[in-house]
Amino acid sequence: MTKETETDEAAGSEAPLLEVRGLSVSYRTGGGTVEAVRGVDLDVWPGQVTAVVGESGSGKSTTAHAVVRLLAANGGIDAGTVRFGRHDLTALSERELRAVRGAGIGLVPQDPTVSLNPVTRIGEQVAEVLRIHGLATRRTAASLAVDVLDRAGLPDAATRARQYPHELSGGMRQRALIAIAIAANPRLIIADEPTSALDVTVQRVILDHLRHLTEESGTAVLLVTHDLGVAADRAQRIVVMSQGRVVEAGPTRDILENPRHEYTRRLLASAPSLTTARPRASAAAAPDPGDTPLVEVRGLVKDFRLPHTGGSAMTLRAVDDVSFTLHRGRTLALVGESGSGKSTTARMVLRLTDPTSGQVLFDGTEVTTARGARARQLRRRAQLVYQNPYASLDPRFSIAEVITEPLRAFKVGDRASRVARARELLDRVALPGSVLDRRPAELSGGQRQRVAIARALALSPDLVVCDEPVSALDVSVQAQVLDLLAELQADTEVAYLFISHDLAVVRQIAHRVAVMRAGRVVETGTAEELFAAPRHAYTRELLAAIPGGRHRPAAGEPQEPKEYA
Repeated sequence: MTKETETDEAAGSEAPLLEVRGLSVSYRTGGGTVEAVRGVDLDVWPGQVTAVVGESGSGKSTTAHAVVRLLAANGGIDAGTVRFGRHDLTALSERELRAVRGAGIGLVPQDPTVSLNPVTRIGEQVAEVLRIHGLATRRTAASLAVDVLDRAGLPDAATRARQYPHELSGGMRQRALIAIAIAANPRLIIADEPTSALDVTVQRVILDHLRHLTEESGTAVLLVTHDLGVAADRAQRIVVMSQGRVVEAGPTRDILENPRHEYTRRLLASAPSLTTARPRASAAAAPDPGDTPLVEVRGLVKDFRLPHTGGSAMTLRAVDDVSFTLHRGRTLALVGESGSGKSTTARMVLRLTDPTSGQVLFDGTEVTTARGARARQLRRRAQLVYQNPYASLDPRFSIAEVITEPLRAFKVGDRASRVARARELLDRVALPGSVLDRRPAELSGGQRQRVAIARALALSPDLVVCDEPVSALDVSVQAQVLDLLAELQADTEVAYLFISHDLAVVRQIAHRVAVMRAGRVVETGTAEELFAAPRHAYTRELLAAIPGGRHRPAAGEPQEPKEYA
């Protein structure tokens, strides 16, 4: 008997660990009451993973947070019940809830940037959970915290425990959050986009660990994700949400192979990891070997000092002898695990950090040690689109001020011409001119990322570095942004240095790919060559880890997927 069959039978004979019925949640705003969740029903059984999928604003994260009553101050549960074991969590006092949170239900928040205490070491944040729930004393908490960090997949956990959040990569910070959630061995883990910031191999390690918990100890997982590939591979049941309602729910295989609702079919069509490649890369001709590359990197090296761990000071070589070229109108993707050195390499190309050794040439001119006017000229010709559209735009600025700020900095045009340029750029990124007077907080994640792209194009740069530009976006918005980048490249011949851990995305946008591991480039080639016939074992490992390659046998009650009105 397979584990999946055992899980099916268990689900049929046991009561759900979590049973949500008729849940409705609203938020009070200056413009009135917003109904975010309306009449949601869902069940999670012990030893099962139930995935809640949908676009940004569908209500999936609000539903997850309502389960543990961790809504924003202006949010509240209007109706419904949330039964966890023998308790209705909607009726518990705050004191009673504190005994459930952490020990009974662990929460993995989406954004480690705002969820981790920036002035407390990582190990102490894990140790605090152990002490609060009586699982460690002050004397034993530190060593036990290192063990928990190791279980969550953090390399060299003893060193990471002594570091602060800002000293870790995005993927490492996310794993620290997972460590905090699993520290007290809860019966239910609510994972709100737990792997959206992780590369595919680390994603697989984390999700394998969550699966191990469900199989060995009966821990249940409520997995909130916009990545249908992850849901396809990891969940026994899928709940699809749109506009605050559940539109379809059922066993994973049935949802994927026989979707009933049009919204579900649209999500499946947009998911890059569940479809065959849809190349978006512009059809630029291969560069002439005699042409001067726009960017040429020669033997870049970058060393960082690590904190003392009882012995002598240590040095981390984050980038080790990296070389590549990038021509106009082309896209080079740097791919690799978190901590592989890809973002550090990009920062050295942009002269945002100094290399320990090596050279960076821009349009044939060495800029490795550029300062003053030379560095400023490079800034005008090379721009950056950051990973997180929620943190990269100044919340105090209007959208017009965000887009025109580079023009003001370089004294390009007068106020009227800058606003006209902003309108033109908004049109190019398919946003209406009416958003010029709005603030970033008033836009969705996809709209904010379009604004970030418009800002990067304001000075008509030759190079745009895209650092994980779609990793924070749901799949349908992801598809729109990738189409936009390809269209802009075809129109302007801008070159992209595309940083990503998502090989399914890279397959669609890149002309050439450089695979990085432990600071070194281990393989380069065209996207077609690399995906069809990878030469290096590490590249093959990355490709094998792309989610969505397998559909798990359906678990739970043997029934057809339900479609909701």
